[in-house]
Amino acid sequence: MKASPAKSIIVSAPSGSGKTSIVKRVLQALPELMFSVSATSRSPRAGERDGVDYHFLSASAFRQKIEQGDFLEWEEVYPGQFYGSLHGEVDRIWKMDRVAIFDLDVVGGANLKSAFGAQALAIFIQAPSLQELEIRLRNRGTESPESLATRISKAREEMEYASAFDRIIVNDDLERASEECIEAIRTFLSRK
Repeated sequence: MKASPAKSIIVSAPSGSGKTSIVKRVLQALPELMFSVSATSRSPRAGERDGVDYHFLSASAFRQKIEQGDFLEWEEVYPGQFYGSLHGEVDRIWKMDRVAIFDLDVVGGANLKSAFGAQALAIFIQAPSLQELEIRLRNRGTESPESLATRISKAREEMEYASAFDRIIVNDDLERASEECIEAIRTFLSRK
């Protein structure tokens, strides 16, 4: 049985915009929030843990969960790389009377906002420019030249979705962007 919908926070951005760093700071500042662990079919990066950073699934297991209707939303973000939000993960958070916070790709975030409507605050984190985004992705050291080109091309497309979100926060300074995000969430949660 699914818990009744409660308020949720959706944080989305093109890869390299700093959304995960901001979400970590938000979680430290707002204890009523709980991270909704997404599922993915991609391989774990160094230091990532199953069930903490993501629920790591094979592509076939991911497809099976799609067929079973286990996802609130899902997306094939890159060819053969699926990401999605599991009903069970969100139900678990809501049953604990906590607010789910999602760290999602842009299309997934827009889809979830559409599904949750006014019960969700959707925040779009934007890098100051595509050039800065490319520098950040290069400095991460996790991308091949091909995957870097793919991510930059995708980021260009994802910027078109910004208007589907309630707030756009430019991450030109991590501390300031995090504080702006925290204040937007506090305001949203204080509304009845």
